[in-house]
Amino acid sequence: MKIIRVKKSSPAPPGTMSSSSDSESNPGTTPRHVHSLSSTPKSSPLFRDSGSGSAQESSSLSRLHSAHRSSQDEKIHPRARRKVGRVWHRRRVKVIVGVIGSVGLFFLTNWWMLSRLYDAGHGVKSSSRIANSSLISVQGGLKKLNKGKRPQIHSRMLALAAHALADVGRVWHRRRVKVIVGVIGSVGLFFLTNWWMLSRLYDAGRGVKSSSRIANSSLISVQGGLKKPNKGERPQIHSRMLALAAHALADGQNKPEPKGLWEEPVVPASVWRPCAHQRNWEPSEGNNGYILITANGGINQQRVAVCNAVVIARFLNATLVVPKFLFSSVWRDVSQFSDIYQEEHFVNYLTPDIRIVKELPKELQSLDLEAIGSVVTDVDIMKESKLSFYRKNILPILLQKRVVHFVGFGNRLAFDPIPFELQRLRCRCNFHALRFVPKIQETGALLLKKMRQNVRRSGPLDHYLVGPFAESTMKGKKNRAAKSSRYLALHLRFEIDMVAHSLCDFGGGEEERQELEAYREIHFPALALLKKTTKLPSPEELRADGQCPLTPEETVLMLVALGFNRKTHIFLAGSQIYGGRSRLAALTTLYPNLVTKENLLSSSEIEPFKNFSSQLAALDFIGCTAADAFAITDSGSQLSSLVSGYRIYYGGGRLPTVRPNKRRLASIFLKNSTIEWSMFEKRVRKAVRQTKTIHRRSISRSVYRNPRCRECMCTTE
Repeated sequence: MKIIRVKKSSPAPPGTMSSSSDSESNPGTTPRHVHSLSSTPKSSPLFRDSGSGSAQESSSLSRLHSAHRSSQDEKIHPRARRKVGRVWHRRRVKVIVGVIGSVGLFFLTNWWMLSRLYDAGHGVKSSSRIANSSLISVQGGLKKLNKGKRPQIHSRMLALAAHALADVGRVWHRRRVKVIVGVIGSVGLFFLTNWWMLSRLYDAGRGVKSSSRIANSSLISVQGGLKKPNKGERPQIHSRMLALAAHALADGQNKPEPKGLWEEPVVPASVWRPCAHQRNWEPSEGNNGYILITANGGINQQRVAVCNAVVIARFLNATLVVPKFLFSSVWRDVSQFSDIYQEEHFVNYLTPDIRIVKELPKELQSLDLEAIGSVVTDVDIMKESKLSFYRKNILPILLQKRVVHFVGFGNRLAFDPIPFELQRLRCRCNFHALRFVPKIQETGALLLKKMRQNVRRSGPLDHYLVGPFAESTMKGKKNRAAKSSRYLALHLRFEIDMVAHSLCDFGGGEEERQELEAYREIHFPALALLKKTTKLPSPEELRADGQCPLTPEETVLMLVALGFNRKTHIFLAGSQIYGGRSRLAALTTLYPNLVTKENLLSSSEIEPFKNFSSQLAALDFIGCTAADAFAITDSGSQLSSLVSGYRIYYGGGRLPTVRPNKRRLASIFLKNSTIEWSMFEKRVRKAVRQTKTIHRRSISRSVYRNPRCRECMCTTE
């Protein structure tokens, strides 16, 4: 693998930024030992391919043969082969029992018919002997009459009676013909039954062999990446479990998926309905001054900053100037608020709450805000500060200078304690006031249509995400099952900033440690210094505590264990995964219907968004939010948080989200060298099922992630 060193003097080139909107925000779940650090992660080119894609493709055939003949294959897979053999033997025993039963039935039928034939023949022969003797007697009497003796009356009738008895023989022959025809029919039925059973036996054998070939194909493909790495290549972890997962997918390809896999606990979830649009106050005059905000980070962190600024403006009775977004030399995205969100809708929708203007009055535009002390940065405000801080420290500046400029403003407002109506205003801004511009909505609708296989179907969130373009999702093929058009969205939070900030080990050896250490020196200098001067938890302790992000290999094992079959269509949010294509090999091999927005949309369709990472992230937001199921790998991700909350608010209990408990999964993955697949599957399903419990928002928890609270949603109970 080619290792790319991160240099101070080399900014990220355009077009290499991650479109996953979390890469620019605080990375995921901050380890507890560095939670006090408030430095915002920066990013760099994230797509680092650890091997040449073309070289992998050209050597795929040789990998298949070598992996198939390797001793590793013989060690890892005898259990799977024995399982296929047991299936074959069970089917063969059933067929053999059926054949024996048919033969027994055949002989029993023949015995019964032959016994009936014997009884009928014995009776007919007796009748024939009586008839013959009677006929001879009558004829003897007739002869005596001819010699002059007394004649016998009714001689004619007696002769006819004798002939009638003689006809009994012909009846016996007709019965024998019927019995013979019955025997022939039974023999024919016997051979027909045997032919049918043998054909079933052949088909069963062919089906088992076909399943075995598919399993071996998937397994060999995975093994191609699991072989002992060459010098410079990144090793792949969990090779044994990936092999078992390949067999599980092959065995379950024709089986129904587990019940509830694509569902949320409907009854408790459906009692909540959106109501943040309801107001119970008069509009603010905003006469205490003006609030400017220049939000940093990516689109999702900026979204949170905007809604928090709306609440602060109302609380301080100030006028809000339309927010601006801070340009990043790393992201190189010049997009402003009006390039992503509908500015007019934002202003008009919130007019009953606060006063919003597009720019400062002319008399304030010429002021040097930094010189007069009106600029407030993230250094001046603690994370999740309470409203009392703003009343005590910001309001005096606002009243004196007439303007306050917040720069950054990432997560600088606490969720509790906060008055009821202000919390509701927060939800109103996030779920109602922020709508994407038509350019993003149109392409987002096209993305949804392609993900649904052009089936004529509209999702429950389409109207809120793509507006009037939701109608275009209803134009497509008819008479196709809804199941064929559903898809799973996956946010794989495994970019380099997240990997480096976690301080975890991901199986890359010394080269990986050096690479991540160099990245920390540049982008997280405080964390790098802390690591050198303080004894921190080991990577093993961090993983056991659930502080490490799930790797692509662990993610695919989780999906297989949950029961998502091989044909599942998966939308992967973002594409700049640490390790590149080789790190995604297991995921793309076991789930070949995995796509990103880059390979789902044509070059002409995605061209207007190139070099605009925030606008690309908006497409990811639409693709994940509208999905039939959404799986996250890191609960601290800003994108995952906003998408989950949006699905709860508008989903009506019909849009499940898979939220893995990383601490529980870590204890399961620690046994990857010995655990059986059935036990692994059972434990993973239990760990994920527990996270599907419907509950109210807890105190101090984000209303953007879980809006199930009286301030944002109402209950029908």
